[in-house]
Amino acid sequence: MGTDAKRWAYLLLILPPLFWAGNSVLARGVAELIPPVAMSFWRWTIALAMLLPFTWKQVRKDWPTICRSWKIIVLIGLIGISSFNTLLYTAAHTTTALNIALTQSVMPAVIVLLSFLFFRERVSRRQVFAVLLCILGAGFIVVRGDWQRLQQLSFVTGDLLMLLAICLYALYTVMLRKRPQIHPLSFLTATFAVGVVTLFPLYLWELTGAPALQLTRPVIFSLLYVGLCPSILAYLCWNRGIELIGANRAGLYINLIPLFASLMAVLFLGETFQKYHLHGMVFIFAGLALFNWPRRKTSAA
Repeated sequence: MGTDAKRWAYLLLILPPLFWAGNSVLARGVAELIPPVAMSFWRWTIALAMLLPFTWKQVRKDWPTICRSWKIIVLIGLIGISSFNTLLYTAAHTTTALNIALTQSVMPAVIVLLSFLFFRERVSRRQVFAVLLCILGAGFIVVRGDWQRLQQLSFVTGDLLMLLAICLYALYTVMLRKRPQIHPLSFLTATFAVGVVTLFPLYLWELTGAPALQLTRPVIFSLLYVGLCPSILAYLCWNRGIELIGANRAGLYINLIPLFASLMAVLFLGETFQKYHLHGMVFIFAGLALFNWPRRKTSAA
């Protein structure tokens, strides 16, 4: 692969963390305007509506395989599309955008653990220690730098919901190896459709206790953003970037989410960057760097 292609891949891989960081900040910013299930439901409805005109022919071609593999598609769509984002938007009502973004940094570590549990992928002792560092960093953020919260059980609900969301999305990532052999756009369309169908009953239930959605300009622009940028564009850029430089190297770019989200939260939401955020980030990035540190090659005797 040429140098130009690599540079293009690096540019592509910067965009998804930027969009996903924007999603975290936006979720906090419009928490009082858009209920969480409505935010998730309309995000995937808009994304699906944008995709279908371009993917319909390919979906029809892959339809027999989709029908045969409906169980794994429903499972992947349920945990990765419906559950993760709904939990994230619910968490935004009780925690900060910084915490939402920073706790996502532990996701690579959870993916490693689930890969070992489900598929027995081996990791070295150094990598196990690195995973523990990431978990320690995320835990430090959740308890706001005060470990006495563990004794008092005074967690913020949003932090616990984000940890659950991270575990589900890590499971989604691990289960992608079981996805059917269909076109990536067909798979994207099918999982988006699962998200819309499974969220619809929850959306109707939420309407019974929540005020009707007011289609103001901030609400409309927010829904269009989450439907296009962190959904369609982020997935397309991420998939192409992985194709160009590989999953291991591409996976490191997810750690740009806290950086982008921190800047956005401070600039647009007036949030304050606390010391426990910095300490948690140090642990997380140290663990990720240690996990991905290349092993020295030993010369053959």
